[in-house]
Amino acid sequence: MARPIVLVTGATGYIAMHVVQQLLQGGGYRVRGTVRSLKNNAKVDALKALAPTGDNPLQLMEADLLEGGRVWERAVHSCTFVIHTASPFPTEEPRDEKEVVTPAVAGTVNVLQACSVTDGVQRVVLTSSVVAVSGTTGADDGSKVYTERDWPHSVSHLSAYAKSKVLAEQKAWAFVKALPPERRFELTVINPSYVMGPVLSGSVSSGSMVLPQRLLERQMPMIPHLNFPIVDVRDVATAHIRAMTAPQAAGERHLVHAANIWLEDMAKLLADEFGRHGYKQVPSKRAPYFVLWFASCCDRSLRSVLGLVDKQTTLDNTRMRYVLGIEPRDINATLIDMCYSMIDHGLIKKKSKYTGRENATT
Repeated sequence: MARPIVLVTGATGYIAMHVVQQLLQGGGYRVRGTVRSLKNNAKVDALKALAPTGDNPLQLMEADLLEGGRVWERAVHSCTFVIHTASPFPTEEPRDEKEVVTPAVAGTVNVLQACSVTDGVQRVVLTSSVVAVSGTTGADDGSKVYTERDWPHSVSHLSAYAKSKVLAEQKAWAFVKALPPERRFELTVINPSYVMGPVLSGSVSSGSMVLPQRLLERQMPMIPHLNFPIVDVRDVATAHIRAMTAPQAAGERHLVHAANIWLEDMAKLLADEFGRHGYKQVPSKRAPYFVLWFASCCDRSLRSVLGLVDKQTTLDNTRMRYVLGIEPRDINATLIDMCYSMIDHGLIKKKSKYTGRENATT
């Protein structure tokens, strides 16, 4: 009996590469991935390297989020499951939010429309975000516990990325609900917190990499008093795969989260681990709010975090643990593994004293 085909959209993305790797290693599925261009050798070769033996080859197809009709119908043809991870993740706030919002929402509709007219698709797993639960200015003193039932009260105050995630997920739920029964497939959503962990390629670009780069390369002289809810990218990938088939996952959202950490504690962790490798200048002083406010006038990446200073968000990961059966990894290991991988892949400048890590967590 032929193994089911799983389509992973945006297969060269940070999360998607881990999804592809785990699917290929599991051996229970045939894997098809979409990329924006097959001519991007660096990204395509990195994907192909995830299946070096050839026993479970990876099929790649070109597809852009804004392309509709036959392009995505060909992509989902013969697929039993679709994992839709493709979506813009800017490293800084764009001047025009439409650069992020339009491809996220339109791309989601294009993929779901193709699934609705293609026989055989049983379930779509959509990558959303914690910001579609708590928003980006919804953090408080931690006394409120956010669950999958929560949504931001409004999108008007959200960053472009957060708005794109909220609107794309809302559009997905509405689209599936409006389908006639004979065309309806199951939808499940993964809402990860701030995704960290090892990268699988030096060609990966993600906003998740900004913090490690800025800390180890001392691109920030002082540290904002920010709290981050973090989850390991490997756990996020596992969540997508288990959500494909878990009976209780159908029609539900899933907060995928490990633990919270203050940025000062993150900096100390990295300084303690990487100081012996020559990274001696990791910042340690806290930045006063007025300094951040003035800096945000020149640095657009700071504007979206001003409302989060001194606040924290508490998330309920019950569904992650009991529906998807995932016990989250230790976030200290997550952060350390991420930085080693970024140095090894050339995403953080390698110091002359750097000797690598012999026993990286897997």
